[in-house]
Order: sequence, then C-alpha cells, then structure tokens
Amino acid sequence: MEANGLAYLPAGEARLLRHLDDMFERWGIGVGAEPVIGAPLLPVAKLAKLDYYQNFPHQALVVNALDLERRPQGQDACAIEAFPPEQLQSAEIALPSATCYAVYLGMEGTSLPGNTLITLVGRCFRREERYTGLRRLLGFHMREIVALGEQEFVEEHIDRFSSRILQFAEALDLPLRKEAATDPFFDGEGPRALLQRIAPVKYEFLAGDLAIASVNKHRNFFGERCDIQLADSGRPVFTSCVAFGLERWLAVLHDRYGDWAAADEAVAKADQALASAAPTEGTSHAV
Repeated sequence: MEANGLAYLPAGEARLLRHLDDMFERWGIGVGAEPVIGAPLLPVAKLAKLDYYQNFPHQALVVNALDLERRPQGQDACAIEAFPPEQLQSAEIALPSATCYAVYLGMEGTSLPGNTLITLVGRCFRREERYTGLRRLLGFHMREIVALGEQEFVEEHIDRFSSRILQFAEALDLPLRKEAATDPFFDGEGPRALLQRIAPVKYEFLAGDLAIASVNKHRNFFGERCDIQLADSGRPVFTSCVAFGLERWLAVLHDRYGDWAAADEAVAKADQALASAAPTEGTSHAV
C-alpha cells in the first residue's frame, strides 16, 4: 500500500515509532510542556482563516460525506473504486497537514497566564506528486512541541531544540545538517516572504535529502489570527514549534542501521547518553 502513500507498520517498525515518539514527548515534558490531544480533523473554514488554501492548495485534502440519495446501491456498491463528486456532499472538514494547526485552532480566543509549552502527536496528511516508502507518505505521524508566549521565549525554544536534535543525531552517528527552508505559514510572494528570505523563520534537519525534523518561528501570526493573547498584556502571543516526522525517522534509521532491532537499540543508547544533558530549564505555564 506504500505506493499510495499508505503504510502498515509491523511490530518492529511500530515499536521503534513508539520509542521515538515517547522520547520526543519526554523532551517536551522535560522543559515543562503539557501533553495534550488535538482534534484529528479541522474545519475547512478555520484553516482558510490561516491562509492555508492560499499557501498550500497542492497539499490540501478534505473530507466529504456521501450523498445518500445519489450513492451507489445494490451490486454497484460492491465494485466501488472511487466516488465521483456528484455522489458527495460539500467538503467542510479538512485533514491537517501539520499537528500544530490543531493547537492554534483549539486555543482560539483564549488568554494565557504566561509563556506556555505543550506537546502532542497527530496524524497528518499531505497530497504529494509521488510517494516513496516511509520517506514520503500520504498519512503519517508528526510529534510537535509548541511554544506560545513572548517573542524571546519562543525563540529560545527553537534554539534549545535545534541543539538537542543535532546532539541526538551525533549520538546516533547519523549525519544531519540544518538548512533554512521556506516557511509554510507565510505567503510566497508578499512582504512576509521577503522578510522570510532576509531572516529565515523555518529550518529543516536533513538526513541526505530528507527532512526528518524542523523548527519553525511564526512570529505573532497565529496569535493574531486565532486571537490567542497573553493575559498580563493583552497582546497576541508569538509562537514557535519543533516538529518530528516519525515515519521519516524510521526510514533513515533503518537505512543507517540495517534492521529495526539494531535501530531501536541505537536510539535507546543515544537517548541514554543524552539523558544527563536533556534541557530542564524553563519558566513555562503549561495549559
């Protein structure tokens, strides 16, 4: 099924994915992040308010309910390969392409007592021109650690985890490089795009040509669009996030170590080696 971007993970792969996700979650909790669960699907109208369909129409996937009066019935219903548009109701629900959208929309209209860290894992979906094993999937897991608060706080969040990711890769003996990338939340042609080229706000961590993690600064974009404020000042929050594409980590670790058991053991050793250096500082007020 991987040719369609849909992967089944047997025991070895599933065990390593859970190991990685537990570790990344622990990284967040170690600096004060509160684990939460985001909505699995999001309203199209809410994502549109975040310029999603302007910036990423090529990745967008939406969900339609069947039109019960026009759906195939009888013998025809046993040979369905696809539903044509006339057999579907309007699409009002979206499949998210990144985990953090559920955070900003879930916290819409709230006032935070102070700098806040939260962490969550989500199923994400992206329409791609092609799919390649676990390296590029239609549906995949993304763990994120999200910061909301003052500008200095969210920028320190990015710096802290950029170092942590590179230290972990070194402990794994996994060649990894950090490169500036295009910010997915900013328009590609407007003044914000110019500012992004002058002062990059997204960096990817690449193993070969594959990005397996990223750090993203959004300035106060989501704070303004989702009306998330700091209680003491009434100002929109600044936000940043650290993201891990879990199946992509599986792919590069299997390439590096040759089998799932060896990759899992390497992760355990690298995690243990870095345990004493894990970031524990922070003054977040988790929600």
